[in-house]
Amino acid sequence: MRLKRLLAAWLCASLAVSPPAYAQASNAAALKFGAAPPTAVQPAPAPSGPAPNAANAASAAPALVSGPFDVEADPVVPASIAQGVFGTYGGAQSRFSAQGPAGSASSSSSGNTGVRAPAWVPQLPDLGDGSGGALTPQAERRIGERVMREIRRDPDYIGDWLVRDYLNAVAARLGAAASAQFIGGYRPDFDLFAIRDGQINAFSLPGGFIGVNSGLIVVTQTESELASVLGHEMGHVLQRHIARMLSQSERTGLAALAGVLFGILAGVLAHSGDLGAGIALGSQAYAVDSQLRFSRAAEHEADRVGFQLLSAAGYDPWGMVAFFERLERDSMEDTGVPAYARTHPLTGERIADMQDRARRAPYRQPRQASEYGFVRARVRVLQDRTRNEYIDEVSRLRSELEDRTALNVAANWYGIAYAQMLLERYDDAAASLANSRAAFAQFEAADGSKTRNSPSLDVLAVDITRRAGRTDDAVRLAEAAHKAWPGSHAATDALLQALISARRFKEAQTLARGETEAEPQQDAWWLYLAQASAGLGDALTQHRAMAEKLALDGAWPSAIRQLKEARDMKAVGYYDLSTIEARLHDFEARYQQERQDEKDEGRG
Repeated sequence: MRLKRLLAAWLCASLAVSPPAYAQASNAAALKFGAAPPTAVQPAPAPSGPAPNAANAASAAPALVSGPFDVEADPVVPASIAQGVFGTYGGAQSRFSAQGPAGSASSSSSGNTGVRAPAWVPQLPDLGDGSGGALTPQAERRIGERVMREIRRDPDYIGDWLVRDYLNAVAARLGAAASAQFIGGYRPDFDLFAIRDGQINAFSLPGGFIGVNSGLIVVTQTESELASVLGHEMGHVLQRHIARMLSQSERTGLAALAGVLFGILAGVLAHSGDLGAGIALGSQAYAVDSQLRFSRAAEHEADRVGFQLLSAAGYDPWGMVAFFERLERDSMEDTGVPAYARTHPLTGERIADMQDRARRAPYRQPRQASEYGFVRARVRVLQDRTRNEYIDEVSRLRSELEDRTALNVAANWYGIAYAQMLLERYDDAAASLANSRAAFAQFEAADGSKTRNSPSLDVLAVDITRRAGRTDDAVRLAEAAHKAWPGSHAATDALLQALISARRFKEAQTLARGETEAEPQQDAWWLYLAQASAGLGDALTQHRAMAEKLALDGAWPSAIRQLKEARDMKAVGYYDLSTIEARLHDFEARYQQERQDEKDEGRG
């Protein structure tokens, strides 16, 4: 508990430099959002007409509900959002901002094909840029990034690139639907990740970070079911429920942030499976109901936003209904209430609402992405920790094949191959992967698709070959995979590992340097650059790359030490020295600021 409180205090202090950037006066918050309790359901104000004055604003503004979701309603676009133009979030350019005007969403490399222009637009509250609430979008992003530092250090964090790529591809598709329908007042740069936790749950963090428990991925039976949960969590983020809940209270500012941050860290460090609830209602000052946690109004709004995203993105709208109904059945059994049902309280009204919307949605035959099955099987194995658990998972996957109960034959063979690789049975893994490829090709041919491959299959082939010690063959396979899937982080990662294993350090350094330039916030690329540079004997680049990697991890003293070692090298040139000095001053200033914030918090 002491560690939790210290971490919470440290994060709170980091936000104490400029309180006005994060909080407005309580009167302003009340005027903007109204004084109704969070569980109240009120109609949204009319989207047009004169703005309410200070005297009646509190009674006219909504609490945590969207406007009417009427299919006959006229399209309403918030006045602060121009068609086709979306702002930035936390200083990072939104990956969804390249959408054109409504009805002409781009379907380029982001994989956003199938996103339809809306026939109507829901009348959601115009939240603007968030500057009138308790948290600005920039402040939320800062909080989220700091919490993510702790999460990434946790051994249960799943950093597997294939899983991350897939989750973010689904989020990109849903995000494009949000852009096309003008849902939400801003576009966060969503970053989804998985946690090794068997509980059926998902949670949203400030700033667009969304965590998904491995248990939830495994329990879903279709991609649409998984997308429905991700859409629900994205609904919480798009509607800024964290900031809006804070703004309901008369007490705003650092005290509110302290409670929120403590709730976040308590959930992260305790693996409670209750992060979303802890974030939204992190302190008792903002607890609406200690049992239900999230307000019912916020849950209804996230349901409706999630349904709109699901339908517009081309997924099966019945996926949300099927998932909710299965959770409701599980909650009635003796096994106990699933974590998702506890932190996102299920009610008959919620399920009936989703059933009604699904019935009214136009019929379509959604095509499930092949990666869903492979990633689901991969996560089944990633949930395990020991050799015996891997062996048991192989047995279960084989039994499903023999009993003809496997949801996806190719995916089951893929899971077997992955587990066998972790067991160091490389010949068996290669044979199982061949069975997976054959089953996948047969299914795709029967489905009329020309696709005969996937990044999951190609990357696993590289990993099996590299671990078996055939490094030259691994490089050849990795180069083919990288060429076939240029946008796949997993394929890039596999190629970098293969090149370094084959001691082809110059090629690895060139590739890693290009990746750091394209995505400087990804610490993995900096680590590969440091490793390749060490292999080449390029100590200057090695130190600078490690400094950047450690800075992203929040390890400021180590990062500063790396830069000082680079600065003190005899062979460093004038240009490099100037660059290093500037970066060193930046790191030292940021480190000193964090230390000062900790001291200020200690005195407070």
